[in-house]
Amino acid sequence: MENHTMVEEWFRQYGDEVYNFLVYYTRSYDVEDIVQEVFLRALKSVEYFEGRSNPKTWLLSIARRLVIDRYRKEKRYKLLPFDLIRNNAKSKESIEDLVIVDETLSEIYRYINRMKESYRNVIICRLILEYTVEETSEILGWPKSKVSLTYHRALTHLKQNMVHVREGGIVNE
Repeated sequence: MENHTMVEEWFRQYGDEVYNFLVYYTRSYDVEDIVQEVFLRALKSVEYFEGRSNPKTWLLSIARRLVIDRYRKEKRYKLLPFDLIRNNAKSKESIEDLVIVDETLSEIYRYINRMKESYRNVIICRLILEYTVEETSEILGWPKSKVSLTYHRALTHLKQNMVHVREGGIVNE
């Protein structure tokens, strides 16, 4: 398959996932330019794609590096909380219950935003975007063992510090 055609097919297959990843990772819905840049970079370097990984994870690792590059240039880095509606849309909870859940999740998201970068990255990939250990490993460029260990530590850290949130505020790192 010709490189251009292959990248076009990847765009059809994975464009939405790249977009969603970037929304979570940048805390902005205005990521269309970055999505476009991801696929342009993929087109320019597709000959280096050896097929050892899934094209989706290769594209997401390109997206992650682009965000990091932009962060370095702009000196800002934000993280968007995962979709609050994802779990609530399927339930038949009352408005009051949803408000309580929303407030609790907002506190959790604020804490995740304050976590160190490695914890935040693995939480985004594993917990929020629900990627496998293998996919997360490829996206972050980490060994699978590091993904598993960091994810476990990040969850433990998050759970321990959520007690402090309930007792009067988020503890800063």
